[in-house]
Amino acid sequence: MARVIAIANQKGGVGKTTTAINLSACLAERNRRVLVIDIDPQGNTTSGLGVNKNKLERTIYQMMIGKCTLQECLIESDIDNLDILPSNVNLAGAEIELIGIQNREYILRGHVDEIKDDYDYIIIDCPPSLNTLTVNAMTTADTVLVPIQCEFYALEGLTQLIHTINLVKKRLNPGLEIEGVVFTMFDARTNLSLQVVENVKENLRQNIYKTIIPRNVRLAEAPSHGLPINLYDSKSAGAEGYRQLANEVIENDEAEQYEKNAIGEIKYRRRD
Repeated sequence: MARVIAIANQKGGVGKTTTAINLSACLAERNRRVLVIDIDPQGNTTSGLGVNKNKLERTIYQMMIGKCTLQECLIESDIDNLDILPSNVNLAGAEIELIGIQNREYILRGHVDEIKDDYDYIIIDCPPSLNTLTVNAMTTADTVLVPIQCEFYALEGLTQLIHTINLVKKRLNPGLEIEGVVFTMFDARTNLSLQVVENVKENLRQNIYKTIIPRNVRLAEAPSHGLPINLYDSKSAGAEGYRQLANEVIENDEAEQYEKNAIGEIKYRRRD
């Protein structure tokens, strides 16, 4: 069954979509079956993976308002092991259209539960705001991955995001956890990036990934070509960074599964 990871940060420009695209592609490169869900009306994850979002007849918008099934708007990408649930600007209207609908916070979850066995990982790219779409992502997800840009205001808004995650956990999705924080746009040439990393580590009581994604020109260029960085420039620093992040995600997942199995074995033996 798939591990569902929502990539969220209410602050824009932190590398959220870049992380969704490239983490997904690098997980697929490791022969994991991956579904990317673009629940951001900007549709940048969709176009960043080579799909023309403006010519789509069916997207996650039609699925959310009950006009089609998940399978009907699912796209098999040109990348091995990677499928896309696409989005475009039409999704912006879903916020209003879902008003008054019962259990509207669980619409995405209901669809995703039907296909979880088909994938190893499901990555959800959230909009840069705390709205109904983001809440849908968090009720669907097992964990939330938070990208943080290495800049002076790195912690701005993060407290509110963590509060929202805890609120969703308390009221809507008891199993939700914070996957971890990943630093993006790191520039080793500046003292500021180093200071931000140290500041966040000192003040944030959350899991922080060892992998730090560097500021990289090739990473910025890749979306305009509709390619993830590991295909656009496989040897670039950005590609290596996201490969390392994918490895960490897999290792953490395997360690968690091992721990769960060990606990289950202990409980089984005690019953005997």
